[in-house]
Parts: sequence; structure tokens; C-alpha cells
Amino acid sequence: MKITLVLSQPPGYSETFFRSKIKGLKANGHQVVLVTAATNKSFDLCAHIQHPRVYKNPIRQLLSMLLVFVGLLAYWTKVNRYINLERKEGTSFKRLIEKIYINASLLKLNANWIHFGFATMAIDRETVPKAIGAKLAVSFRGYDIEVFLLKNRDCYQRLWMHVDKVHSISNYLLEKAFDLGLSKSVDSEVIYPAIDFDFIKKIQLSSDTLGTKFKLLTIARLHWIKGIDDLIETAQHLKSKQIDFEWKVIGEGDQKHTERYAYHIYKADLQEQVLLLGKLSHAETLEELSKTEIYVQTSLSEGFCNAVLEAQALGKLCLAYDAGALSENIQNNTTGFLSPKGQPHLLAQKIIEVMQRSNHEKEQISQKAIQRVHDDFSLEQQAKSFSEFYTT
Repeated sequence: MKITLVLSQPPGYSETFFRSKIKGLKANGHQVVLVTAATNKSFDLCAHIQHPRVYKNPIRQLLSMLLVFVGLLAYWTKVNRYINLERKEGTSFKRLIEKIYINASLLKLNANWIHFGFATMAIDRETVPKAIGAKLAVSFRGYDIEVFLLKNRDCYQRLWMHVDKVHSISNYLLEKAFDLGLSKSVDSEVIYPAIDFDFIKKIQLSSDTLGTKFKLLTIARLHWIKGIDDLIETAQHLKSKQIDFEWKVIGEGDQKHTERYAYHIYKADLQEQVLLLGKLSHAETLEELSKTEIYVQTSLSEGFCNAVLEAQALGKLCLAYDAGALSENIQNNTTGFLSPKGQPHLLAQKIIEVMQRSNHEKEQISQKAIQRVHDDFSLEQQAKSFSEFYTT
């Protein structure tokens, strides 16, 4: 099976979801090609093709288009089929020329499947798979369904008409897609993220939770949907209860959001309790995670959340808002704890309750979390599921 995976950029070393997927497909005998935007980054796991660059200089852009179009002459049958499909969709001549250019790399391919790693990647490319005789697959992730659609409500209507198979990282996102117009007759499958336990074991060796302050950790972008305002308010409640704690937040945001949250922390007199660490590498992030006592996720919505899964794999007590797919990630009162969304005072109460549980109770929760992640979220299971995804 020849599978083309379309992403915005090559997966970094720490982006285990896509890297493990590619490794698993190749191990199961599939040919994989990665297609991304033009970039200086290299990729080592499979063939890597780039989309043509878009230049601001009109002369340079015109020359690039001429070269690309000449290169497409040998693929005229596919290009002509694409033109006819786009005309049926009502695409204007000017827009058609632009779309032929941006999709030139895909129109040259010989593939059984074109799989867009994010739904947003499929916009303006919906008819390309049919033009080259391939099937169209797409993955749903939190940003695609929860955030992008806030300003682009009908952006996936063409995709719904052309998609052959859907992968979602959670049942929650799949149901949201159905609500947005995806037909339930379209073949779909939920394949959850997976954990690299070999890497996790190395991190566990450096675990150190010594110290007088109770240690909390959150891994999240500094963005409203991650509930950072609620996190700060929860910290205020904890401080008012005379809890001696340190709450680290790993993740970056744009300057506006970073300054806003730093100011709120200052106004709440929480500079010694809530620490914004910014962006850290994956290894550094897991190192911090290994030292924490409770991992907290205040997101107002989540497509699934790898950080929560990694925290459970490390045996950390996890506490999250009951939002989005977090109830699929955490089994409440079994592998972790869920608290009503948008109620910081209840979240603070739950944190204190968990802190006060006996060591035996905490250890039971920890071991159940580790066992469930090991049993249900392994790289081997993910590789098998994706191999079957394209053949069933």
C-alpha cells in the first residue's frame, strides 16, 4: 500500500504520534511518503516531498509557477482530471490556477491513500486524491474541530463530500464532526495517541519529588481554551486555604497572552506559587513531570491530551476538568480524577481532597493508571491499528 501523509511540517523528534505512525506503517510493509510545506527541515524516516513555495515577489512567483506548470506536463492526465473536478465544484479560473500550483506535488504522486494529518490540511485539496486515483483520509484533532471552526464555521463542507475514511483521536471529536455535517455513513475509526514506554522508563529514573512544597504541574499553551484563568483562580483558592504549594506551567503563548497571565499572577500575589516556565523540550518537560505530585489539566476542552496520558504513564496523580475527551483519557476515581468544568473552587477542593488521601490510596490510583496506559495506549497497538486502517 502506498500512503501519502500530508502535514504542515516534518514531525520533530519529540512528536512521537506521527513518527511512530510512520515507523509502524513501514514495519507492516507499506510505502510512506511525507508531503509538507516548503521547509529547510529534513526528515529521516521516509521520502519527503515539499509543496512549491509561495513568494511575495510577483516576478519570482511567476517564474516559479512557470517552472512548476512545465513540470506538470508529464502528468497531464491527472491535472486534466483535477481541472474537471474543480470546475464541477465551481472553482474560478484564477483560483484554479492557484490551486494547481499549490497542489502540484500531490498531483504528481502515485498513491493509494492521501491522508491529511489535520483536517485543516485538506482545505483546498479535497479533490486532489480523486484526481490521482487515490482515496482521501483525514485525522481530527482538537484544534481542527474546537478552535479553527470558531471563525471558519463551514470550512469542511467540501471535505465531508469527498472524504473516504476518517481517523479521530477521540470519540468526542468524532461526534463533534458528525454534528458539523460529516455523514455517519463515512467509514471512521478512533485511534488514540500512544506512549513510548522505553522513553518513559528512562525519565522515571530521575524522578525526584523531595521538598517541602506540594508540587503541581500543568502542560498547556497559554491560551484561553486551556483554562489558564481558571488555573490562576484555583491557585488563589489553594493559597487562601494555607496550602504550601508550587504550581509550574509548561507552555508558551504569544506575547499578549503571556504578559496577560503574568500580570494576573502578579495581581493575585501568586508569583512564588505559580511559575510560568515557557516552552521546554519534550525530555525537559517529562523531567519536570517526573518530579510533580499532582498533574492538573484545566482545559475547557481537549481533543484527548497527550500530556495527561504521559502523566498517567509516569504514575502521577492526574486531576482534570471533565471537558472534551478528558473523560476518555482519565477513568474518574480509578486512574485519576475529574472535576466539573469551569468551577475553580471545586477544582481546588478536589486537589486538597486528593492531597489528603492515604499513601495506599494514591499508590493504587497510580498503579491502575500505569497499567491502563500500558494495556491500551502502546505504540505497538497504534501501529497495528493504523496498518489495518488502510486495509479494512
